[in-house]
Amino acid sequence: MQREAYFDNAKLLFIFFVVFGHLIQPLKEQIELVHVLYQWIYIFHMPVFILVSGFFAKGSSEKGYLLKLMKRILVPYFLFQLFYSIYYLVIGKSSWETPLYDPHWGLWFLLSLLSWHLLLIMFKKLKPIYGIPLAFGIGIVVGYMPFIGPSLSLSRTLVFFPFFLIGYWLSKEQLFRWQTVNKKWGAVSVLAGMLLISFAAPEFPAQWLFGSHSYQSLDAATYGGLIRAMLYVVSTLMAFALLMLVPRKRYSFTQLGQNTMYVYLLHGVIIQYGRQKNLLAVEQNLDTLWLAVIAAAIVWFLSSKWVMTFTQPIVEVKTNHIQKWWKERKNKPKKEIYPYQEKSS
Repeated sequence: MQREAYFDNAKLLFIFFVVFGHLIQPLKEQIELVHVLYQWIYIFHMPVFILVSGFFAKGSSEKGYLLKLMKRILVPYFLFQLFYSIYYLVIGKSSWETPLYDPHWGLWFLLSLLSWHLLLIMFKKLKPIYGIPLAFGIGIVVGYMPFIGPSLSLSRTLVFFPFFLIGYWLSKEQLFRWQTVNKKWGAVSVLAGMLLISFAAPEFPAQWLFGSHSYQSLDAATYGGLIRAMLYVVSTLMAFALLMLVPRKRYSFTQLGQNTMYVYLLHGVIIQYGRQKNLLAVEQNLDTLWLAVIAAAIVWFLSSKWVMTFTQPIVEVKTNHIQKWWKERKNKPKKEIYPYQEKSS
């Protein structure tokens, strides 16, 4: 069956926001525009990325699915946890020595992805009208438990699970039916409005957007649940606003959306090196445009055929791409010796 271009376009757009957000994170204190964009992106970039991941979890009822998923997730997790520990040591990053239960960089997503599939075993037995509010309720309550934090990505798993569950119950027909002209204008208004609010509103601690901190650590031991509930509403609106605007047409770059896991797992190599060596800086608002270009270039490079071929063994625990490359290389005809070329004696 032909892949649906809409979802590849969506994954490519959302992974761009992930990379761009990580790229500008250490620069957000330098100029106001970067700070505002960082806050705006972090409200929705993981919720919508996780929502799309949940959409593709519809095959979780198939026989042997979970065992295959565990292999596809746990093996890359251990490999990348070891890889980033060594890499951080080499580039001089102080946090290189990290235990297995404390994920490096964005590796928390792998542990949470496995956990979300396990949670689906129970939640898919509930009707969405009951299961989704229950998931949001758990995400709110967990913030009152200071012993649940970043270890094993437990806090993020519970906080972001509602978006995964929404994606699981969402159908392609619903998404496409909502893509009307009026709703697209409404989506633009939501995203633009939140950007303006980010400019006008007082500074909001970014830790609220990570999903890994308790309310007590955020100095909101009493009203933290209300703040998270409000963030849930805003994140959900912005996530669906983006989904309304994703094009359904196939472009020359659409196929890159098939390789977003490569981008997610590998972009830390580039960005962490840049952070450690202080290679990036912004002096004026126009510099933000070049940061977006750099983020797009990182996405394009890490989605490329060459990167996918040689990193597939650790990303997907497969070797079919490199086997195909080797076979083609062996079968490639040797360069012909033309009449005007002299044969070596």
